[in-house]
Amino acid sequence: MTTAIVIIAIIVVIAVLIAGVMANARRKERETEVRREAAAAHREEAGARDRVARDAELAAKEQSVQAERQRIEAEAQAERAQQERAAADEHAAEA
Repeated sequence: MTTAIVIIAIIVVIAVLIAGVMANARRKERETEVRREAAAAHREEAGARDRVARDAELAAKEQSVQAERQRIEAEAQAERAQQERAAADEHAAEA
């Protein structure tokens, strides 16, 4: 009878150890999944920040191009105004 109790106790201890190992494996699996989800969220946030940065860079380039166009147009207007003044001065000198 004592041998049977010892064998049953050994079986119970082995079962408890197996259950503990399985519980630990499930816990680690959950931790891994949480880390995976956090990494995915981080990648999504980084992607969103990257898109915002690219959009801002594109807007800045567009503003720069627009400012350059305005500068060129202003120079052209100034040149035309100067030519008109010169023509007016020449016409006034002839009169």
